Amino acid sequence: MTDQIKPQPGIMEIELYVGGASKIDGVGEVVKLSSNENPYGAGEAAREAYARAAYDLHRYPSIDHTPLREAIGAQHGLDPARIICGVGSDEILSLVAQAYAGPGDEVIYTEHGFSMYPIFANMVGATPIKVAERERVVDVDAILDACTDRTRLVYLANPANPTGTMIGNNAVAKLADGLPDQCILVLDGAYAEFVEGYDGGAKLVDKRNNVLMTRTFSKIYGLGGLRIGWGYAQQDMIDVLNRLRQPFNLSNTQLSVAEAAMKDQAHVTRTREANTRLRAWLAEALAEHGVPSDTSCANFILARFADAEEAKACDAYLKTQGLIVRQTAGYGLAHCLRITVGDESACRQVAHAIGRFKEGAA
Repeated sequence: MTDQIKPQPGIMEIELYVGGASKIDGVGEVVKLSSNENPYGAGEAAREAYARAAYDLHRYPSIDHTPLREAIGAQHGLDPARIICGVGSDEILSLVAQAYAGPGDEVIYTEHGFSMYPIFANMVGATPIKVAERERVVDVDAILDACTDRTRLVYLANPANPTGTMIGNNAVAKLADGLPDQCILVLDGAYAEFVEGYDGGAKLVDKRNNVLMTRTFSKIYGLGGLRIGWGYAQQDMIDVLNRLRQPFNLSNTQLSVAEAAMKDQAHVTRTREANTRLRAWLAEALAEHGVPSDTSCANFILARFADAEEAKACDAYLKTQGLIVRQTAGYGLAHCLRITVGDESACRQVAHAIGRFKEGAA
């Protein structure tokens, strides 16, 4: 690269995102608990739609995503015209940064927040501002104190990743109401469906012009491999984002499978109920082995160890047992491991293995 050919400001500040591991050298069969995937996979309706989509591979997809937006709107009681669909919720989160932030601006995210948030800021040349949490829980007052006349976006995952903690609707409303006039609150609801009765911030969006919420089909719907998400905001904001969105960003396969998945709420309910039961069981089993965790509202728990060395040693031991979890040092939580709530067999395997590790370490 010559002195004359340079990337835009902020791009070279990006630390590449590292996904959850999926294999262990020398181990044939593994139990993957590192990416918060649905252990039961996609529902039968989504699988059938995927098979049917093979007959339309030669066709260009629609550019307005109307059937999918209408299915989402019908299920959640939302105006389909104010819904935008993207390549995972990540695309929507990125489009917001492209539309509303740039060099000289600031983008706030929290101490243990999703690692893509500072990447989105750096992509557009804005300055990412990290705000401290309080015992792994978002601190609304700290966020408001960090706001300046340069703040354009606040990214907030609720429930949060990788902590699994969550703040209530009143706290989120306080945050939205306290932001500077030029600032948008971006509510990342990737794990919202795991909280029964939670709307992900939809009512906040309807009452305010400075809130955008996003959701994904990657988690509870079991469609992580297809990459589909959506966002909801006031009409003027959606109109702006659609000007940046690529017209053919979603394929026919993505659109038809997501529509079928949205209409199959029985699969969502089964997954949520199983996750709630096994999440509580796993947290209690690990606590009995001396490994505590905060109350999680997602499909994973953040297991806390004595220090970073013990967490790393436990991760290494789990790998010898064919179990893959997620190290969280990159999130400022080096003494923790994030463990996806798998099916019952996986939960029992990882709890047993951690118990054996703790016995051997004693």
